[in-house]
Amino acid sequence: MKSFYRLLRYLVYFLFGLSVIGACSLYGAYLYLEPKLPSIETLKDVRLQVPLRIYSSDHLLIAEFGEKRREPLGYDDIPPRMIQAFLAAEDDRFFQHPGVDYHGIIRAAVQLLLTGERRQGGSTITMQVARNFFLSSEKTYTRKLNEIFLSFKIERLLSKEEILELYLNKIYLGHRSYGVGAAALVYYGRPVEKLELSEIAMIAGLPKAPSRLNPISNPQRALIRRNYVLGRMLELNLISQAEFDAAKATPITAELHTAPSEIEAPYVAEMARAEAVSRFGQEAYTSGYTITTTIESHLQEAANLALRNAVQAYDKRHGYRGPAGHHELSEEPDQTELIEIITAIPSAADLKKGMVIAIDEKSITVLTGQGEELTIDWPGLSWASAYIDSERKQPEPKQASEIVKPGDLIYLYSDKDEKGEPYWRLGQIPKVSGALISQSPSDGSIKALVGGYDFYLSKFNRVTQAKRQPGSGFKAFIYSAALEAGFNPASIINDAPVVFDDEGLEATWRPENYSGKFFGPTRLRYALTHSRNLVSIRLLRKMGIKHAINYASRFGFDKNQLPYDLSLALGSGAVTPLAMVEGYSVLANGGYYVSSHIIDTIRDDKGEELYQANPLQVCDETMQQAVEEANEKLQALASLPEQSEEELPVVPRCAKRAITEQNQYLMHSMLRDVIQLGTARNARVIGRKDIAGKTGTTNDQKDAWFNGFNHYLATTAWIGFDDVSPLGRGEVGGRAALPAWIDFMQVALNGIEEKSPDMPPGMLTMRIDSETGKPVNVGHPNAIFEVFEVDKAPKPPKHDLNNNRRRGQNESSVNAIEDPF
Repeated sequence: MKSFYRLLRYLVYFLFGLSVIGACSLYGAYLYLEPKLPSIETLKDVRLQVPLRIYSSDHLLIAEFGEKRREPLGYDDIPPRMIQAFLAAEDDRFFQHPGVDYHGIIRAAVQLLLTGERRQGGSTITMQVARNFFLSSEKTYTRKLNEIFLSFKIERLLSKEEILELYLNKIYLGHRSYGVGAAALVYYGRPVEKLELSEIAMIAGLPKAPSRLNPISNPQRALIRRNYVLGRMLELNLISQAEFDAAKATPITAELHTAPSEIEAPYVAEMARAEAVSRFGQEAYTSGYTITTTIESHLQEAANLALRNAVQAYDKRHGYRGPAGHHELSEEPDQTELIEIITAIPSAADLKKGMVIAIDEKSITVLTGQGEELTIDWPGLSWASAYIDSERKQPEPKQASEIVKPGDLIYLYSDKDEKGEPYWRLGQIPKVSGALISQSPSDGSIKALVGGYDFYLSKFNRVTQAKRQPGSGFKAFIYSAALEAGFNPASIINDAPVVFDDEGLEATWRPENYSGKFFGPTRLRYALTHSRNLVSIRLLRKMGIKHAINYASRFGFDKNQLPYDLSLALGSGAVTPLAMVEGYSVLANGGYYVSSHIIDTIRDDKGEELYQANPLQVCDETMQQAVEEANEKLQALASLPEQSEEELPVVPRCAKRAITEQNQYLMHSMLRDVIQLGTARNARVIGRKDIAGKTGTTNDQKDAWFNGFNHYLATTAWIGFDDVSPLGRGEVGGRAALPAWIDFMQVALNGIEEKSPDMPPGMLTMRIDSETGKPVNVGHPNAIFEVFEVDKAPKPPKHDLNNNRRRGQNESSVNAIEDPF
């Protein structure tokens, strides 16, 4: 018996000595490793890698850029059930241990002794935070010791809640999702607070092996892991038996959800992304910057639809180019195989992909990529004469078999008939492209921008990158220059054949009107309304090319990029749609040049403002006075020493006048006539009298434009081929581009008050002869009203002048006549 107690005593001494040696070794290891441990002070102000996000002005998400999806959440924003599920799966004693769970370490040690294998085990959530933020994931004893020591330091520095918040935001959970907020959106498309118990358990089971256990890559293993988490929650009395049974019986509902874009504006997103990278470098993708653009979501949606409809309408007019591919159908085709073949063809805009599986005389049956069977009836097929070129197509088909055959891979387009009833029609990816941009004339903020038919087919932004000839759309600036040079709307220019041997041109030039006809002496207003080319050329020659080019620079055009020859009158210089909308904004806002901008604010991950747009804007007298007073105060404040480190408020910037208000008023009235009486008469369908604009068509119909505006918006629409191929005879601005402008402006101006500019001082109206442009007396058979600047107006007839004087008026007060424009 004594020998047993002696042995027991020796064993106790041995274990005590072993403990002392272990403690000393552990302390020695700490002394050795502690100086090499990273500082954990950074955890107090940790910056998680959060993607760049782009928003519309009404805060709808446009796009997200970055390799890691993350939705940082505060501890209080994380549902208690989510916290319970993670603790049950990863560290149920988290709130009891000091950062290291000795029970877990002993279990891991026993496993090592019994199996001889070094497996991951015993890690607490605190230890995982230490590893995720400071260490690698290699399985070595040194790393494990570092992890343990760091865990103690973390527990001393942070509260349990702060540690959990870091962990639940940092942990990788598969498919680019980091943190529970991102995982909820990636797998279920909903925020964490809207997840069911089964979904919470699924996410909580992911940290063990996010690539192998996620419900997208391996649903069977994910289901086993989910049920394990539910079992642990039941075992720890975190859920009831009924909740466990219901959650366990729930099938997997996870699907891969991309970034939840709420508004389609990929060209805008790319512009904002490029700006962020130019400012912040590659850090833009990880630092959680938020860019709010000037885009208005409902206007962007209208612009998308308007441009696509116009492009599709042009494409439909020129015939069917054939199927996207063909697959020989067997007698009993495998639908799953067919769907795979259908989905393999390129996607485009809002076109639906399908395969012809049956043909009747006047209809076809189509299997879609979603497994639906749809019927296209004859109204959706009869348009599809075979395309030959932009000028020609085959005769109209008589039956469906002349258009397609079984096995053809096609596109379907949702259209509406004359009664507004929807129907399916045969479609195709258009080869023609287009662009539309709309901005506020008062400050240049871009409200909608579409750079092409489909960003994912072509990332080339035609609004900002495509330099095309503006054609007759440039005449507005030529005519404005003429008014500045002393002409008036009633000035007569001869519309007659002419041949020019201009040194600036390569050969003898014989321009003509689009109609091929000549109309003789023509008033400027009438010539602009009906886009008479020869009048514009003669007008430019009379005022001088140098004057016109210098004057055009007031509208924002680079005069070094404009042609120094008479073809300038017909818009032969290459400009972007962005430049055109800026130019027309001057005509819309009273005569001030404001440059376009698309970014309103940039904020960091904490919501602090890094940038606030302060664009030039049109200021009325009251605002100008307020700005001057504010600037005086700022100068006074800036001179005070105690104010030197304070951020001074942003004062609005007032735009300088580019053209006179009289010139702008005359141009506005003449361009209103283009819509009411001229080449853009179709725009009268909008039902407003305050809209104005100009069609634009280039030589051989290679470009079709419409530039139009009112006080609220300036909008430019363009249609053309990227390779500058002709659009075809008859595809002028009023036919190809104007429909997009109309469709957009009908939506954009809905509910906007109609408002035309008031006649500025220094102007008058008088009766003139519609043929000669000369003043006439009351009762003249060709009399019409015209408006003039006082110092450029023709002398009124003596009879009218005497009558005015008898009323007590002088010659400059003839503007008592009601303004007819």
